[in-house]
Amino acid sequence: MTQPLFPTAEDKHALERGDVLAPRFDANGLVAAVAQHADTGEILMLAWMNAEALKRTVETGHAHYFSRSRNALWKKGETSGQLQLVTELRVDCDQDAVLLKVRPQGDGGACHVGFRSCFYRVLDEGKLVERG
Repeated sequence: MTQPLFPTAEDKHALERGDVLAPRFDANGLVAAVAQHADTGEILMLAWMNAEALKRTVETGHAHYFSRSRNALWKKGETSGQLQLVTELRVDCDQDAVLLKVRPQGDGGACHVGFRSCFYRVLDEGKLVERG
C-alpha cells in the first residue's frame, strides 16, 4: 500500500485552525485550485489538483494541475511558456480548495484561448460578451 502524500487532519480543530496542510480531496481525488495574479489580484483561472499536482506545486514553486479531460498531471506553461510561479499558497477553511497567488511568465496569459484570464466573457443582457 502506498503512503498518502498528505496527512489527514486529526479533528475539526486541526483541519480548520491547525498548522498542517491536510487537503480534503473529493471523491475523484481532486481539490479546486484558483490561480490569482500575485500583483494585481486578478483571478486568472480555475483548475483542479490531485495530490501529486499539489505536492509538485509545493516542492517546485511552479503551478501544477490535474487535467480531468486528459486524466493527466500538467505543469502550467510547460508547452506554452505561460509558467505560473507561485508566490503564496493558501487553503480555505476546510482545506478543500486551494488559492495560488502566482506571477505569470511568458506574455502573462493564463487562458488556452489566448486571453490573460480564463474569465474573459461577461454576461450582458443574456449573452456572453468578450471583455478580455
